[in-house]
Amino acid sequence: MPNPSVKRAYAAASGSALIIGFSFLFVKIALQTEDPLDILAYRFLFAFIAATLFAFPGRSGVRKIRSGALKLIPLTALYPIAFFSFQTFGLLYATSAEAGMIQGAVPVFTLLLAALVLRERTGKVQMLFTLLSVAGVACLFAGREGAAFTASIGGILLIVCSAFSQAGYNVLARRLSQSYTPKELTYFMNGLGFVGFGLLAVIRHTASGTLPELLAPLSSPSFLIAMLYLGVLSSLVTSYLSNYALSRIEASRMSVFGSLSAVVALAAGALILGEQVGLAALLGAAAIVAGVIGAAMAGRKSKGSSSVPKSASPHSSNGD
Repeated sequence: MPNPSVKRAYAAASGSALIIGFSFLFVKIALQTEDPLDILAYRFLFAFIAATLFAFPGRSGVRKIRSGALKLIPLTALYPIAFFSFQTFGLLYATSAEAGMIQGAVPVFTLLLAALVLRERTGKVQMLFTLLSVAGVACLFAGREGAAFTASIGGILLIVCSAFSQAGYNVLARRLSQSYTPKELTYFMNGLGFVGFGLLAVIRHTASGTLPELLAPLSSPSFLIAMLYLGVLSSLVTSYLSNYALSRIEASRMSVFGSLSAVVALAAGALILGEQVGLAALLGAAAIVAGVIGAAMAGRKSKGSSSVPKSASPHSSNGD
């Protein structure tokens, strides 16, 4: 059996996938009434407020973040800035199902980057289960009712860039977890996301003479609900859960859990929207679950797969 630390990492990765599974739906809801840049600005406004109230790393943590800001900026550039920018604009030209299918390739991208950057060694069995989960994602979305790939080339490229950004974040966060706690990484990521997207939204509205319109979305209940979900849960909570998991398990192994979000999206569509689920989609979901479980178990058997970076071990003592 895995040690308690690894069990918690699995639970965190699974929880993150569960939340992300619903995020595409809320992004599409918000896009019905608002501009993508305004959505991102409000998303991280909500995330940063929640981070300050519930995930503040303390004065010592803030000092540590300030002293190492140059090391953390590349992480934030990948996630959330690049990831959410590519994803949100990509969803203008692709359906949530198409985006989910492309996003399913993240484990493969992460595996390759982790091998190149972190020198993570992935056994053949773990690699096969990872590919099984990716194939399951493709099968799941291809088997959905009325599944037809209608995305434009531009939309596909934007979602692919989003997937690469997430893979890069997985690898870089794994490295930085040796020096920073999950709470410190999460606070910096959401804070810089708020500043970056907020400034861009203000500049755009100021240049077009529509600055008062920036406050207009606050009168829409559906927009506020979408922002609460996307900001607090899908930005703040998932980034903390991901950072926590990456501080305890390899990037290649953690990324496979992201495929579970496709299963959640399928279940949400069937239970909430009444979508029909075909046999191919069910087989894809089963392949995803089998791939995730198999990759996790195969990873444990490889040498050093459950190890925590030496300099990250003190994190467990402060509740992070």
